[in-house]
Amino acid sequence: MKILLAPDKFRGSLDATQVCEAMSAGIRMVSPTIEIVKLPMADGGEGTLDLLLWYSKGKKFNTEVKDPLGRPVNAEYGISADGETAFIEMATASGLRLLSSNERNPLLTSTYGTGELIKKAIEVGVKNIILGIGGSATTDAGVGMASALGWKFLDENDQELEPIGQNLVKIQRIIAPDSATQLPNITVACDVTNPLYGKNGAAYIYGHQKGADEHAVSLLDKGLENLSNIFERDFNQNLSEIAGAGAAGGLGFGAMAFVGAELREGVKLLMDFCDFNQNLQGVDLIITGEGKIDNQTLQGKLIKGITDRANEAQIRVAAICGTLEVSPQELQTIGIQYATSILNRPMDLADALKYGYEGVQNATFYLVNLLHYSK
Repeated sequence: MKILLAPDKFRGSLDATQVCEAMSAGIRMVSPTIEIVKLPMADGGEGTLDLLLWYSKGKKFNTEVKDPLGRPVNAEYGISADGETAFIEMATASGLRLLSSNERNPLLTSTYGTGELIKKAIEVGVKNIILGIGGSATTDAGVGMASALGWKFLDENDQELEPIGQNLVKIQRIIAPDSATQLPNITVACDVTNPLYGKNGAAYIYGHQKGADEHAVSLLDKGLENLSNIFERDFNQNLSEIAGAGAAGGLGFGAMAFVGAELREGVKLLMDFCDFNQNLQGVDLIITGEGKIDNQTLQGKLIKGITDRANEAQIRVAAICGTLEVSPQELQTIGIQYATSILNRPMDLADALKYGYEGVQNATFYLVNLLHYSK
C-alpha cells in the first residue's frame, strides 16, 4: 500500500510538515511496510515560504526593512540550496500581523518593505523569485514596492509622492528607474481573482479588514483606478482586469506592472514545485486535511486542487481536520470520499490545539487500519 500525505497546516497547532509527521506516525502504527510520500501543502499564504524552503533544502535569512508604517522590522526571506531562487512572503515585511488593531489604516500603509526584500534578493544574484502575497496590511497597488526599486510617482506639480494608499489618487506621472538592472523571473503566488478596482476590487472587498472606513474605501478605489489609468497612458499596458490584479491591496497589479511578474494560483505553484503529479504514481490513497473544513474549504483552492488531480488519476482522497463543518454531500462535490475530525471528546480550544499531533496520529491510524486490513 502506498499513501501520499498532502495536508495544509492546522493553524495554531501544527504546521504542514508536522501534520505529515503525525499522519506518518499513525500509519506506522498500522504497518511499517506501508510506503509513505510526504508532500506538505500551502495555498500561497502563511507557511508557503517555509514549505518552499523545505522542498528546495534552502536556508532562511533575516534582514531589516520598513514595516507597513515605515518603521524598522526584521523580515525573513529564503534562498534555495542551489542559490537560484529566492522565496519571499510579503507579510513578513508588509503584513497586517505587524500592526496593532488601532494602527490598521490602508491610507497610510505601504509595501516599501516588500520592495526592499526583492531588492535584497536581486543583490544576492538569484535567477528567480517566488513571492507570496497573502496577509497584506496595504492597499497601495505595489507603489511602495516599486519605490524601493527606484520607481517614482509624481503629483501635478512634479513633486515625488510618498508611496502610500492615500496618495494613489494624486499620481499624475510615473517614472521608471534609470538603472538597467536585469530583474529575475518573478512569480507571484496568488489565490485571489479580484480585479484592481471597482466593487469587486482590492479596496471594496478587502479594505475594511485592513482598517478602512467607507470614505477610505472610496478614496482608495479612486486611487487604484487613477494609477491604472496613468500606467496605461504612460506604458501602454492595461492590467487592472487581469484576475488577481486586486490581490494584496493591488500588489498583484503592481507586481505585474513594475517587475513583470507572472501571477499563479498558490496551490498549483506549490504542487508543480514539489512534482505532485509525478509523485502520484502507484499511490493508493491521498490523505489531506487542515484545521477546519468548512464552506471556505469548499470555495478554496488547496484541497480542491488536490482532489482535482487525484480524481484525474482515480485515487481516493481522505481528509482529517480539527473541525468538520460540512455535510457528506458537500464533501462529495469536491471529491473527498472520507473526512473526520480529530476531536474525540469535548475540549476547549487551548486543549484542542495541544491535542493536534496526537489527534492527527490517531485519526490517521483508524482510517488506515480499516483500509489496510479490509483488503
